[in-house]
Amino acid sequence: MTEKQAATPDKGVSKDEQIGFHKGALSTLAKERTEMMKILNIVEQLMQMHVKALQELGIDLTKSAKTEAKPVKKSKPIDDLLK
Repeated sequence: MTEKQAATPDKGVSKDEQIGFHKGALSTLAKERTEMMKILNIVEQLMQMHVKALQELGIDLTKSAKTEAKPVKKSKPIDDLLK
């Protein structure tokens, strides 16, 4: 199965059905993105709480962040992940 076959229904399907398929996929993905943002916001709030608690305990996070920082790994393009 090629990438295009995985992303779209068979060519024997009507244009209206293909449109419905893509609209449904976008709707589902938009809802998933919204939920992911909610999770990300919760994680960010929890991290900020821990940062604040450490600062109140006298820990300098800017100094320790520099020594513990790791290079950010560049993610693969989505096309490569779908192969």
